[in-house]
Amino acid sequence: MSKSKIFTPTNQIRLTNVAIVRMKKCGTRFEIACYKNKVVSWRNKVERNLDEVLQMQVVYTNVSKGQVAKKEDLVKCFGTDDQTKICEEILSKGELQISEKERHTQLESTFKDIANIVADKTVNPETKRPYPVSIIEKSMKDIHFSVKPNRTAKQQALEVIRALEDTIDLQRTQMTLHIVVANGKAHKDRLRDLVTEVVEEKISERGDLEMTFLTDPGNFRALDDLINKETKGKGSLEVVSLNEVADDDEVIE
Repeated sequence: MSKSKIFTPTNQIRLTNVAIVRMKKCGTRFEIACYKNKVVSWRNKVERNLDEVLQMQVVYTNVSKGQVAKKEDLVKCFGTDDQTKICEEILSKGELQISEKERHTQLESTFKDIANIVADKTVNPETKRPYPVSIIEKSMKDIHFSVKPNRTAKQQALEVIRALEDTIDLQRTQMTLHIVVANGKAHKDRLRDLVTEVVEEKISERGDLEMTFLTDPGNFRALDDLINKETKGKGSLEVVSLNEVADDDEVIE
């Protein structure tokens, strides 16, 4: 007795045990099927291999029913039918469909990740020591900080640092840099605006400024531009250490 074959429509693909990311565009719902626990890793740039995140590089209108989006709808709404590019956009901007229990667990985990990053990137300016993570978490709760699911922990940590500066005595860990600038007097005022604390400074007989100083990591690009552009390459910038903390707690990242 021959077995009868069951045919599935070619526009339907059945998947199980998936995490769905959904995005509405042009009034149409689009979905992608991802492996559980991989979406957050992708958004936090921990996972970079798309194949490890997506069960299939296919755009659906309904994952649970296996309904694949039509090519004309993709072109109309995304301006392309490139499944990989569209999957990446949905993965980055879409809403992760999870249960309330999973959402709560995920938010708690991200909250702790943010607190750890803040503790790692800041110090008490008086003691030059990091605050315990428990203190950072309490301070985040005091300012009623809410985790944003679609933003990375690192992005939100920078927001938290700025917000906490108004509530506790907190300062970003400082970089220690060594700089040599030709015709130093001409650039000294500009440098002063970017320096937190001068460790050592001297001007040579030729007028070159040599300085070792502490600065906020956010100032590095401006200092690098000053060396490369304004001095026309007649200078150097060297990173001595990335974190300035108490001697017995020094951390090099």
